[in-house]
Amino acid sequence: MSEFASRRMMMVDTQVRPSDVTKFPIIEAMLQVPREVYVPDAKREAAYIGENLDIAPGRVMLDPRTLAKMLDALDIQPDELVLDLGCGLGYSAAVMARLADTVVAVEEDETLAAEAQRLLSDEGVDNAVVVTGPLAAGAAKHGPYDVITIEGGVEILPEALAAQLKEGGRVAAVFLEGALGIVKVGHKLDGRIAWRFAFNAAAPLLAGFGRSRGFTL
Repeated sequence: MSEFASRRMMMVDTQVRPSDVTKFPIIEAMLQVPREVYVPDAKREAAYIGENLDIAPGRVMLDPRTLAKMLDALDIQPDELVLDLGCGLGYSAAVMARLADTVVAVEEDETLAAEAQRLLSDEGVDNAVVVTGPLAAGAAKHGPYDVITIEGGVEILPEALAAQLKEGGRVAAVFLEGALGIVKVGHKLDGRIAWRFAFNAAAPLLAGFGRSRGFTL
């Protein structure tokens, strides 16, 4: 077994399983997808640490526990269409591509987007596509979506994204409340999203997902 493969197994055994993530497809996906491929070359040695990994200014790859618990709460099914916002270099999209029918990944950093598409193609992930554009705008032309994931911190869910979620669909994000972050999962029913607390987590605020601040002197 390669060193990275053994680190991957250790990541699942020490970060994912102890966090009450028991769904076999998620465990299997995280054992199979080579996380070290989807990080900047200089960060490969840190690919399996149990904390967020900086991949660009103000942008992180969510730590394995946070991603796994989000996926556990969302319970993605094999026939579902997923919108992955802020995919970075494509790791989250590669993992979800093993759970879903198709993943549409959005990245506003053109360099990250191009590299993510190249890595996904090189790894044979043929049911995920990377779209370049503002994260807060989503990718309406490919929707509506059964599931939306946001790979970073938010204060609000923009209306444009709420509109891209199917009736009965689910959305998960790290909501920033003061110094704390909590992951909430929303279910869309009768055109409205009802949110519930899932677990605590941290991530930097993504551009376009902040509350508009009133002008103050």
